[in-house]
Amino acid sequence: MRRIEWSVIFVWVVASWISVACGSGNPSGCPPAAVLTAARAPADEAQAQQRAVRGMNKLMDGDFDGAVEIFRQIQKSDPESPLGYLLEADANWWKIYLTEADLVDPDVFEALSEATTPYDDDFKRLDELAIRKAEARLRARQDEAYSYFCEGLAYGLRSRLEAMRDHVLATARTGKRLRNLSFEALKADPNLYDAYFGVGLYNYFVDTLPTYVKMLRFLILLPGGDRLEGLRQIELAMDKGHLVNPEARFHLAKNYSQSFERHFARSLELLQENERQYPHNPLWKLLVGGVELRMGNAPAGEALYRQVIEETAHPTSDIWKPLHQQAERALARRSGH
Repeated sequence: MRRIEWSVIFVWVVASWISVACGSGNPSGCPPAAVLTAARAPADEAQAQQRAVRGMNKLMDGDFDGAVEIFRQIQKSDPESPLGYLLEADANWWKIYLTEADLVDPDVFEALSEATTPYDDDFKRLDELAIRKAEARLRARQDEAYSYFCEGLAYGLRSRLEAMRDHVLATARTGKRLRNLSFEALKADPNLYDAYFGVGLYNYFVDTLPTYVKMLRFLILLPGGDRLEGLRQIELAMDKGHLVNPEARFHLAKNYSQSFERHFARSLELLQENERQYPHNPLWKLLVGGVELRMGNAPAGEALYRQVIEETAHPTSDIWKPLHQQAERALARRSGH
C-alpha cells in the first residue's frame, strides 16, 4: 500500500480516537483545536496528491490538455498550495522540451535553439507562483516537508530549463537551491522519497560538470556532488516516490545513455518501461529508438522512428510537429538523403 494511502488510514484512526475521547465527557482527552486542524489536513493533502498523480500520468502519456485540467482543479481546490502551479509549470517545461530539444541526439537535453518558445512566459509565471506559495506556507510552518519539496522542485524545473539551453552556471545556481530545499524536505520527513529526486539530480549534475566550471565552484559556493550517489538517489525516487517516478525514470535513462556512462542496456530498459506505461506519448518510442540505434540495433531503431513519423503525421496538437520533423530528418540521414 502506498504511503499516501496509509496517511488517509491514519487520519481516520485519529478522528475515531478524537470522537471517542471527546464524547466520553473527559475534557483532558480532547486535543486542542490546532491538533484537530492538523489531523484533518493530511486527508485534503492526500486527495490533492492523488489528483496530482493522475495528472502526471496524463502528462507522461502525452495528454497535455487533460493533465493541465487536473492541475488547475488542484489550484482551484486549494489556491494557496504550490502543488497545482508547480505541476502546470512542469507541463510547460515538457512543451518547451518537445519544441527545443535535440530529441535524436545522444545528449537529449541539448537545445537546438535558444529562441523563446510560446510556452516560456507561462512556465516562468507558474514556476514563480509555485515558489511564492511554498515560501508562504513555510513562513506559516504549514506542511513544511512537502512545501520544501515543492519549492525545491520548482527550482529544479528552472535548473532543467537552463541545462537544456546549456547555461551551465545558471543551472548550477538553481540546482543549488534544488539541493538545499530537497535536503530540508528530507530532514522534515525522511520518508518523503520524492525529494531524493532533486538531491540525486544535483549530485549527478555537479559531479559531471565540465572541468572549467568545477574550477569556478568556489565562486558560487557550490557544494560538491557524487555521480554514483546521484544515480542511486534518482533510482530511489523512481522506486519509492509517489509523484516523480516517471520523470525520475526518464532522467535516469538519459544519464545512463551519456557517452561517459554507456549503460545503454539499462537506459533502454528504463525508457521501454515508460513506453509501456504511457503508450500514447510518441516521445518514449522515439527515445527508445535512439538507444536501440546506439546499441547497434539499426532495424529496431529505424522501425520505431517510422512508427513515430506515422503516429505524428496528422497531429491533433502543434506540440508534436517538432518531434515528427526530427524523426523524419534522423531517418533521412540514416538513408543517406
